[in-house]
Amino acid sequence: MTILMCNSEESDLLNVDDQFLISGKLFESRLMVGTGKYKNIKDASKSIIMSQASIVTVAVRRLQSASNLKSDRLLDFLPLDSLWLLPNTAGCTTAQEAIRVAALGREMCARLDQVDNNFVKLEVIADPQYLLPDPIGTLKAAEYLVNKGYTVLPYIYPDPMLAKQLEDIGCATIMPLASPIGSGKGLQNMENMQIIINNASVPVIIDAGLGTSSDAVKAMEIGSTAVLVNSAIAYAKSPTLMAEAMRLGVISGRYAYLAKRMTKSDRAIASSPGTGIIF
Repeated sequence: MTILMCNSEESDLLNVDDQFLISGKLFESRLMVGTGKYKNIKDASKSIIMSQASIVTVAVRRLQSASNLKSDRLLDFLPLDSLWLLPNTAGCTTAQEAIRVAALGREMCARLDQVDNNFVKLEVIADPQYLLPDPIGTLKAAEYLVNKGYTVLPYIYPDPMLAKQLEDIGCATIMPLASPIGSGKGLQNMENMQIIINNASVPVIIDAGLGTSSDAVKAMEIGSTAVLVNSAIAYAKSPTLMAEAMRLGVISGRYAYLAKRMTKSDRAIASSPGTGIIF
């Protein structure tokens, strides 16, 4: 990380605050990335490594058998000793289905030598057209999984009341969507997301719909703990370059949030003094 000259207090802040905790586990990068939708394994592996992400999501359904695990070459190209896997329940349409897939995800992590990995990105999506998460199914599955010792990261529509309910039952984070999955529309419901961030005492990770690095900057500027990006990188003309752009966007947005922006004014304010002008 490159840091410009600053006093010791600012230097400590920039160095230390870049890390964050989920359920007691420390992560270096606030950019989380997905592993799907890439044209090929080469693009996927290079982009994930370029992003310098600490957490990568993996669809359990794609890796739920031992034979698939061994044949999924993407995992062979990733540094699993330094990357934390986040199994997700993508494709599940009911709470019961998501619970079963979460168990497969925990088993998958154990077979990849992450035996203490109980994380699960909980997705319950019954809507095939807009892919909006089911709030009732998500709440039911989350409560069950939390009680079974999982570290649950629920994917939700940006509903502040649902977010608070999920936090109250013990979810480790809240993951509101910025806009529909794969749409690239960016942050579409800023007011609700700001309410969720302001009310949360757990990390808030903005997930889905980010299209470019400026979306990541804005998400971090409003106080998001982290962002999760997949389609914006995988569908870019140069996925590796977009991965780098997202990495820098997250850092830039985080620094801007910590710096606290200037107060807006309805009038222009001169930057030079009005006295001592030479005519």
